[in-house]
Amino acid sequence: MLGTSGQPLDTLPEADAILPTEHGEFRIRAFKDPSDGKEHSILYVGDISKGTPLVRMHSECLTGDAFGSLRCDCGPQLQASMKAVQESGSGAIVYLRQEGRGIGLHAKMQAYALQDVGYDTLDANLALGLPADGRNYDFAAEMLYSMGVTSVELITNNPDKKAQLMDNGIEVKSRVPIIVGHCAQNRSYLLTKAARMGHILPV
Repeated sequence: MLGTSGQPLDTLPEADAILPTEHGEFRIRAFKDPSDGKEHSILYVGDISKGTPLVRMHSECLTGDAFGSLRCDCGPQLQASMKAVQESGSGAIVYLRQEGRGIGLHAKMQAYALQDVGYDTLDANLALGLPADGRNYDFAAEMLYSMGVTSVELITNNPDKKAQLMDNGIEVKSRVPIIVGHCAQNRSYLLTKAARMGHILPV
């Protein structure tokens, strides 16, 4: 049987390739969640099936990751995690297409507009009839399992990520704080995450 490229399906390459970056060379593997068709990826270094790799589960943030927005700390967290994973010699960034804590880009911009007139990041979502945090990490756990990962050192300030991974059978041996990208423009956002959403932050 031939694939859409005309190439026999049993000879099509795995969706896994070299990705050179300013932090060093990674491999990147793409995944498709059969439940909703969303495409996610794992950026990794070394053999993450051995030992306890350093792992960051990072939800897509177009404004922070690509445009360098100062409204959040997402971009600096992604860059710092990539650097830390390279330095560790064995680790991964699980990059999830969960824009705006799971509400999508359009709704995120609506929430931003409410924040511009005084709502905090949690109340803005709720005013739109949306969850404060709609992210789910079940498929992230499946992605890691598929690469032989059963325990991790997790880079996060968010206890919910640790809890969801553990609920899916992946042991979190330690939580690695990530305190970067804090500035005047995102102080209110970070205060809300700490005070109302349970994030472990020194603010």
